[in-house]
Amino acid sequence: MSVKSLLRSTLYQTEKLVQRARFASVSAPKNGWPTLLSISFPKSGTHLLDQILLGFSNVAPFAKRLHSFYAEYEGETGLKRDAQQALRWLDSLRPLDVASAHLFARPEAVARLTSPRFVPYFIFRDPRDVVVSHVFYVTEMESRHVHHDYYNSLPDFDSRVKVSILGRPDTNIEFPNIAERFAPYLDWLNHPQVLTIHFEDLIHARAQTLARIADRLLARVPLPAPSGRILESLESSINPSRSPTFRSGKTGEWKNHFTEEHKRIFKNVAGDLLIQLGYESDHDW
Repeated sequence: MSVKSLLRSTLYQTEKLVQRARFASVSAPKNGWPTLLSISFPKSGTHLLDQILLGFSNVAPFAKRLHSFYAEYEGETGLKRDAQQALRWLDSLRPLDVASAHLFARPEAVARLTSPRFVPYFIFRDPRDVVVSHVFYVTEMESRHVHHDYYNSLPDFDSRVKVSILGRPDTNIEFPNIAERFAPYLDWLNHPQVLTIHFEDLIHARAQTLARIADRLLARVPLPAPSGRILESLESSINPSRSPTFRSGKTGEWKNHFTEEHKRIFKNVAGDLLIQLGYESDHDW
């Protein structure tokens, strides 16, 4: 472990001890304190959900900062991590940690996260908006991204949108089409222990969505704080300026960027996905 990592770990553990002392009067729940885990499909509000879950630290002894973040692909190389790495990372988490991940719903991961050890949340977004957000992110916001140079070599925004929809079958760096990219996450929708959240609901129905997030934890961990204070803590923890990748927080932005050709190719590869996720009722959009 590097000196920087050691210092970071020491600071984190010290802050956790301070939190435990701060809430010493709050008894541990029957099954012990859980770990809060934010699972997200990339470009779907990862940092927004992270901030909300960290808001629980104002009313309970949960950590005030993320323990760590895990992604199935390395951003700078595009290399896919093996399944055992994900499981080792999950096993490294401890009670009262708050962590975040782009995590596939593999059976072994599902088994861990549907146990009393965790309170998991899964956030996703209209895949059409994901495509647009991905283009801006790779092209303008993350110069170290494995696809940054390629995207900037393309002639215009339209061609970049096509790549984000269709993927890159012409390279040895794994980057499939948008439906295939979402497929490994789909099983999170099938487990009631995992609270699923539409990013759009945090924009347009925030109060109700924050209440759902709070209720999910309260079903596992009774807290003495009044419900109004809990919701206020979650709301006040949201700060888009502290998100390194937050761009606009808008919904339906794909309508400003999709051409008729984009719509056609998206329907071909991911029209059924939109229906499955509840964003459309058919292919007539």
